[in-house]
Amino acid sequence: MEHAQDRYYVPHGTRWPIMGSIGLFLLTLGTGLKLNEVAAGTVVAVLGAIAVTVMLFGWFSTVIAESEQGVHNAQVDASFRWGMSWFIFSEVVFFAVFFGTLFYARQLVVPWLAGEGDNFFTHLLLWPDFENRWPSAGPNLSREEFESMAAWGVPALNTAILLSSGVTITIAHHMLRAGRRRSLAVWLALTWLLGSAFLAFQAEEYVHAYADLNLRLDTGIYGATFFMLTGFHGLHVTLGTIMLIVVWLRVLRGHFTPERHFAFEAVAWYWHFVDFVWLGLFIFVYWL
Repeated sequence: MEHAQDRYYVPHGTRWPIMGSIGLFLLTLGTGLKLNEVAAGTVVAVLGAIAVTVMLFGWFSTVIAESEQGVHNAQVDASFRWGMSWFIFSEVVFFAVFFGTLFYARQLVVPWLAGEGDNFFTHLLLWPDFENRWPSAGPNLSREEFESMAAWGVPALNTAILLSSGVTITIAHHMLRAGRRRSLAVWLALTWLLGSAFLAFQAEEYVHAYADLNLRLDTGIYGATFFMLTGFHGLHVTLGTIMLIVVWLRVLRGHFTPERHFAFEAVAWYWHFVDFVWLGLFIFVYWL
């Protein structure tokens, strides 16, 4: 159905927002129940994840169909760009909170509890044997020993992988703007393959942490910040990889033109954001 290009497109009513809200609620509730060892938590979380997945594919399929029908004019394109920009900004703030937690715990709390500065009596009264060292599992001296994750193994390899994927998606963008669709498909495929390789190596790293290093989510403040930061980043890489695959499939179907390809640009912005966050993770979580 044709739509007047001088008017802003207002979509029809849809069920996807309410489905997404219910799915996110169930996913959050189930995760909370699972962390508190409630048996039903896993089932609730899985149902929530399924609902969110169906919502994402259904909603984006609707938007893609609208785009291919030509109802998205320049005003809609500008709205999409602003929306994606604010979404990435919110993600920056999200990760800034976790980086702030890491800084606060490592640079302030651990020295305070060890009695540095004006906190000698706090140290003496609470945990007189607490030491100012990082990584720290807290004051429980009976806690089993653990090892921190070395930076120059799999993390360094994953850094090279993500940086390479940032290059490949940039080349793919240039191929799209030049109208070279075969090269576009190749470079885009390389990008999501690199993203998949990153996830595979991160899964191997987690197995190594639990099986060999005794490093777990409950290993004090170090284990909590390590798995929260790397885990949420891994979730973002997973979502980014899925989006890259969807865009790649759209390329194979002939979607996008050198002039109109916001969906590709949005995924590229998101992927560069993921790369940037990983550099911060590698430096502050693994290296320093």
